[in-house]
Amino acid sequence: MKKFTVVAAMATALMGSTAAMAVDLEVTHWWTSAGEAAAIAEFAKVFEEQTGNTWVDSALAGSGTGANPVIISRIIGGDPMGATQMNTGRDAEELIQAGLMRDLTDVVADMDIESFYVDASLLEPCRFEGGLYCLPINIHSWDWLWLSTAAYEKIGQPVPKDWNEYVASWPALQEAGILPFGLATGWPISGVPGVLMSGLGGSDLVLAINRDKDVEAVRGPEFRKVAEALDQLRSVISPDMMVPSFGDVGTQLLEGTAAGNIHGDWLQGDLQVAGGVPGENYECLPALGLGDQLTGGGDSFYFPKLPEGTDQAVLDAQADLARILISPEAQLKFNMVKGSMPIRTDIDLAAANPCMQKALGMLGNGLLPSGDFALTSDTQQQLQDLSTEFIADDSITVDDYVERYASIIESAE
Repeated sequence: MKKFTVVAAMATALMGSTAAMAVDLEVTHWWTSAGEAAAIAEFAKVFEEQTGNTWVDSALAGSGTGANPVIISRIIGGDPMGATQMNTGRDAEELIQAGLMRDLTDVVADMDIESFYVDASLLEPCRFEGGLYCLPINIHSWDWLWLSTAAYEKIGQPVPKDWNEYVASWPALQEAGILPFGLATGWPISGVPGVLMSGLGGSDLVLAINRDKDVEAVRGPEFRKVAEALDQLRSVISPDMMVPSFGDVGTQLLEGTAAGNIHGDWLQGDLQVAGGVPGENYECLPALGLGDQLTGGGDSFYFPKLPEGTDQAVLDAQADLARILISPEAQLKFNMVKGSMPIRTDIDLAAANPCMQKALGMLGNGLLPSGDFALTSDTQQQLQDLSTEFIADDSITVDDYVERYASIIESAE
């Protein structure tokens, strides 16, 4: 099927004689886990119901690490999709600066978006030279420690209330043959140092490193606590214990074969799809149960400029989708399944589960810039590679890790 093919859709006699034009709009994203797929289906359903157009779903494997190069290559190569999800942050920075993304200023001009976005800083990466080139559609945070109720029942201990209690429980878990920490291969390790930085190092450290690129902060005593905690963590995990995906880690938590995991709040979507109930099957500790702020970023939708001569109906479908994604109805339906926080302040979240309620309660303290939000894709990849290597190779000392982390931050743009 060619992208953006306009499909003539004649209304039936029962619906009147007016001819309606329906279009296919290709949407790329990297939401491939069970919970993520269920969430994106909510957006597709609202779009199709409200417009009569068809959402052509193009899911890409590998999270941002694997999907971003494909998305960027297609846009640069002249084969743009109708819309694409990417991280809120700097992932699409060069595409925007090159004039390859559609300016959405006029599309949302009558929506007064500044009045309902929960945190205005989310829109900053979308702005360039007076234009608006993306729309954040949620707030995600990596800052969660997930704990298995079943695992702690097996060892006869209460579920820990913070990181320190969790670490203290590792010997008993190991003696019972339970993995203290479940981990998936690939990109999930990338968020762990940032969570340790927020929970153990504190807000000032996060700002100094992620926002200010302060190399001396990396070499200071607070970041050393982070490196030492990561060193502790690698003592209870190894590559041969890892599972293929973060959804598999969710299964381990529900079964009680793994006791804990550090992962973003999107894990909650998979736990829900699998029948997990917070407070019964698992517990969720924001900021490791130690901090009072979350690092935040999330996902945004971008709308590439389409080739000259593209049918106006397709351009209109782009605009319709942009407005729908941040509408109250779509925001509520999507985020309740995804496990993320909505970007709107004017929707009823009374039905949100206890984990989301904890996150919402911390939003009033302000969001800290996550690495996904503040660092370029290249810097993020370098830090992920470093953490992956550190976990796998015990010969890399804490001092080595600190210096290599400092070197990456020093060269960060």
